[in-house]
Amino acid sequence: MKLLLTFLFITTLATAQNSYEYAAGPSQPFGKLNPSAPAETADYAPLIGMCNCTSTARKPDQTWAEPQQMTWTFKYIMNGFAVQDETLKEDGSHSGSIRQFVADSTRWYVHYYSNAAPTPVLSAWEGGKRGDSIVLYRKQKAPNGTDGFYRITFNNISEKGFNWLGEWIDTTETFTFPTWKIVCTKTEDD
Repeated sequence: MKLLLTFLFITTLATAQNSYEYAAGPSQPFGKLNPSAPAETADYAPLIGMCNCTSTARKPDQTWAEPQQMTWTFKYIMNGFAVQDETLKEDGSHSGSIRQFVADSTRWYVHYYSNAAPTPVLSAWEGGKRGDSIVLYRKQKAPNGTDGFYRITFNNISEKGFNWLGEWIDTTETFTFPTWKIVCTKTEDD
């Protein structure tokens, strides 16, 4: 009986490990894209890995602050069906996102979190590929009350890195006000 239980335990363990073959782990720290995931999950494939980045944000007086260094790591999660990222900044502020493509709506939904401004409900952006860029939106009023969006754009995406821009835009997307920019160089990939 003991031999049978040992055999069943080992078989169950081996089956579980095989069923999560796309998950991040020691042999593949950034996970792998699951071929059964929506094809759009590959939108983030060039970003998977670790980058050294320079982050520059606006100060309260609207001038640009001094750039700070950060690392930005992207990996596949949920056995290759979604993407998670994490930033580690030199000033001690850190953040991350969970990125999931929902085929029924043909959109990415990105849920953001940060140690600098923890909230009980995660804010969310939505959007998708636009040409060679990934563009995401979240409704946000300007300080004067004007309706608009906060738009995030990943562009200049290549195997060497990418650029990121956060900006407030009006509802017609004719007026933009950049508030944060990041330039990343890939240091490690899958």
